[in-house]
Amino acid sequence: MSSSATAPWKQILLNSISSNSHLKHSIYFQLATVGSNGRPSNRTVVFRGFQDGTDKIQINSDSRSRKIEDLKHCPFAEVCWYFTETWEQFRIHGRVDMIDASNSDPDKLRQREVAWFAGSVRSRLQYLGLTPGLPSLDEQPSNDSLDPSAGPVDAFCLLVLDPEKVDYLNLKSNERLAFSTGRSVNVPDESNQLNLKHMCTKVPLSNL
Repeated sequence: MSSSATAPWKQILLNSISSNSHLKHSIYFQLATVGSNGRPSNRTVVFRGFQDGTDKIQINSDSRSRKIEDLKHCPFAEVCWYFTETWEQFRIHGRVDMIDASNSDPDKLRQREVAWFAGSVRSRLQYLGLTPGLPSLDEQPSNDSLDPSAGPVDAFCLLVLDPEKVDYLNLKSNERLAFSTGRSVNVPDESNQLNLKHMCTKVPLSNL
């Protein structure tokens, strides 16, 4: 979604985040991907904010994790985000841009660096640990010391999800809304920038 056309669902999501901000788990959501074997994978990730001036959702990840391999195979993913206080659910489907150390775009590398320094030193240390998913003989893997002023390590990857479809459900008001950009996945991003259309449709709850 382009920065010049803010999606209507974004404000609904921001309101939900604000209403549930006193709950620590409100910044966690599930991210589902599809692997090369055609099977789905799901995991809990942390919301790292929106990319400046856009509706794109940022997620920090380890470039050695399984989700990266999944996204290389299929760059589309879906977020499922439930707010327990307000009984609201957001399902957000879109394409994920992976920004790792090998990226050649200086603007994207700058975004990656900003995301790196936005995290705590403790959270950055995890990227110096063992490869995610591999067994460890040690109870607690030892991490090297990290210079707080140093830039991103190679294992740090910034994921940026560009929403194409959003399904919003409010169980308290029995309201369900479906939002879509109306873009074709076969059209290059450059030509989409001027053709985005935000559509909102009320969906009967019987269709859940």
